[in-house]
Amino acid sequence: MAIEITRRRFIHSTAATAAMSPLCTTNLMSSLSATAASSLPSDPIRMKLLFLAKPVPSWPTPYLDVEQEMKKLKDILAGLQPRMPDIVFEGGELLRVIDDAPKMTESVKQADGVLIFNLTSTVGHIVRAIADCGKPTLLFSQPYSGHDWSIIADMQKEGKKIDVVASSDYNDLIAGLSPIRTVKRLSQSKILILRTGDVDNSQPYERLGVKFVPLQHAQIMAAYEAADPHSIQEETEQWIQGALNVVEPSREDILKSSRFYLAMKQVMQEENAQGIAINCLGLFSQKKLPAYPCLGFTKLNDTGFVGACEADAQSALTMLLFQYLTGKPGFISDPVIDTATNTVIHAHCVAPTCMSGKDEERNPYIIRSHLEDDKGAALQVKMTIGKTITMAKIVGEELMLLSTGDILDNPDVDRGCRTKITTQVADARKVLQQYSHGLHRVIFYDDHTRAVESLSKYLGFKIVYET
Repeated sequence: MAIEITRRRFIHSTAATAAMSPLCTTNLMSSLSATAASSLPSDPIRMKLLFLAKPVPSWPTPYLDVEQEMKKLKDILAGLQPRMPDIVFEGGELLRVIDDAPKMTESVKQADGVLIFNLTSTVGHIVRAIADCGKPTLLFSQPYSGHDWSIIADMQKEGKKIDVVASSDYNDLIAGLSPIRTVKRLSQSKILILRTGDVDNSQPYERLGVKFVPLQHAQIMAAYEAADPHSIQEETEQWIQGALNVVEPSREDILKSSRFYLAMKQVMQEENAQGIAINCLGLFSQKKLPAYPCLGFTKLNDTGFVGACEADAQSALTMLLFQYLTGKPGFISDPVIDTATNTVIHAHCVAPTCMSGKDEERNPYIIRSHLEDDKGAALQVKMTIGKTITMAKIVGEELMLLSTGDILDNPDVDRGCRTKITTQVADARKVLQQYSHGLHRVIFYDDHTRAVESLSKYLGFKIVYET
């Protein structure tokens, strides 16, 4: 074995590992090249901005200075702009009566979404007219601005693509607009999928907008053979230098995995794809893959793209959706349920090392073999004890499975897969008894329940809470 380092050196203290973990953005191992990174959608999200106020204000006050109120809100949006740089606000017109709404129809239809501020009460009929244009619409209702928030739930039941934020904190606009951004980005996205060879395995996701495109085995193997030798060596060194330990894999194993990452990056660039999903277990066991794609999947997920195990289209779609919605990568999991301790252990041999996002500290990792066959190179990632997680999976386009928990432990046993986290859940027995729709779930740092609920208003999927 070329690299001999004992697992006992794996550090178990959260504080110690945090201290030694560099930031993902500044120290991520040789992030994607500029040409590959250009396949992430980055064009502006065009938001139509509208203000509503009845001709003669009463609520909140008959002395309301509507023009001054509009200026205040425009200044607030300008101050928030650096935190949502891809969103561009257009228009800013004031609508006072229902006859004003048709004048906005064309510009609303050309936008990606609509942001409405109700400045007075009794403008709900205008809100309805704007929502009828079919664009994702957010009503931001300040305290005392009016009672039009009260009609939104009924509009949602009617199938209108509208949500509401009622808050005195204007920072809530950032989270409120993120689902509209996600809708646009999904419609611009493509995921390559390789299952058992040259079979057409494309899948339509018409409402969500994501395209699944079959990847030909010959295409990725050609990219593997053509990979630049210097880049392969550089990738290999960066993986080894960034690891706490290297246990089973030889340098040659890591080199092959690095080369396969470069091949995946190349075909994604060629196809302008944002994600890739490969039948890794099946194809590797059939000797149709020269290496497991585990390290490459990690790197893609760490840098805002998606790499998904086992050609799992639903998990890949879930990961892409959350990348756009929350800025955080996903950890595909085989859940292990323990009703005795009311916990769920999440295990897999592929995990991101930037679970908190690209601008946060990296999770430490050990380079290991793939546990189920003790071959190739994979990662054992240490995740943050005490962190709240969201467990999710979108099923088709109609259903989102959702639950939350808290990380209690990183089990270090040679059973299951390499990366494992034990999570405390509300009701492990309920998870067990109601489990459906396949094994995999995807784990994300933090509680994203509210964001997913908001997104469902625009994409029309039902949420099932698993705990």
